[in-house]
Amino acid sequence: MKQSVSVVIFEGGEPAGEIEKMLAEARHAVLLDNVAKMKQLEQIGEVYLLTNYSTLAEEAAAMGVIVWENQIREREFHFGRSLQQLINDRELENILYMGGAGIPLVTLEELREMCSSLLNSDAVIYSNNAQSADIIAFTPGGIINKIEPPRVDNILAITLRDATGVEHKLVPNTTGLLFDLDTPSDLLILAGSPFAGPRTVQWLRERPLDLSVLERAKDVLRGDYEEAVLLGRVGAPLIAHINKNLKLRLRIFSEERGMKALGREESGLVVSLMGFFLEEVGPQRFINFMERIAQCAFLDTRVIMAHFKMNLSQEERFLSDLGLWEKIKNPLLRELTRAATQSSIPVICGGHSLVLGGLWALVDEIGPTY
Repeated sequence: MKQSVSVVIFEGGEPAGEIEKMLAEARHAVLLDNVAKMKQLEQIGEVYLLTNYSTLAEEAAAMGVIVWENQIREREFHFGRSLQQLINDRELENILYMGGAGIPLVTLEELREMCSSLLNSDAVIYSNNAQSADIIAFTPGGIINKIEPPRVDNILAITLRDATGVEHKLVPNTTGLLFDLDTPSDLLILAGSPFAGPRTVQWLRERPLDLSVLERAKDVLRGDYEEAVLLGRVGAPLIAHINKNLKLRLRIFSEERGMKALGREESGLVVSLMGFFLEEVGPQRFINFMERIAQCAFLDTRVIMAHFKMNLSQEERFLSDLGLWEKIKNPLLRELTRAATQSSIPVICGGHSLVLGGLWALVDEIGPTY
């Protein structure tokens, strides 16, 4: 076995709205819970944190984390160059990278197995998604110098694979390795989960969230052959996981998987059949049709937002996830959010993580119903 694994965590941002600030606080509790887990594993050596949050930096440093000062001075933070500089400066060989709230429900055993796989390989790339990954582990560290460093982290794994030819493997599909805290809908799922870490649980106790719509959706998932709508970047592994564990009929329209990693959103190339349908019938009838065919719905609304090329702030996206339609400025998103919030069935809106790790976590929480 080679030397230990170096964990690298990037957690930065400048939250502008109240929901963004709330989510950042939750992310920091998750990050510290994950650090506590990592400190229990002998396979993990140093844990590095790059952050612009001073309080988080102090708390992490008190736990033995190395808070790394990024020497790159640019107008805009560049993920790939910063990661490359850290790897080269510290001569890191076996790297496990994640964003601040990546894998909040990961177990010690899952971390141990991932580290063992990395340490027993000469050259390999691991990630938790084939295209847009939240966690990436790779060795040797020097392969970072064979690529054009990506500006965002979710394309790191495929960039490394395509430029170096190093084998790219996927980690097992589990709640711990798939669920990510990205949006308010993820936070609601985390708040209702029995698997969160102690700091996260304490934070959630102090900030009670309205879980009523989510609980109604869970009741549908627990039922006998009721029907659920899944729209957005829905993948085959999730469908198989649901079919294996729940007595649930699915109505699925999956589209635009990889829209971020492949640059389609940034280039304005996203095209959604559901977006065209929404344009034809309007938000109210769009939701009304769902009420006629299902008892609950999970909507990855980012595909629709990209289809309509909505110029939205992060806060406006988050307002939609929480159903706060009165505060949304974009007229189409406001009406869609209102229709979803006032629907006779529970409609959960969110991002890619909702129809991947989020639903996976709900299935595992409910357990087999057969």
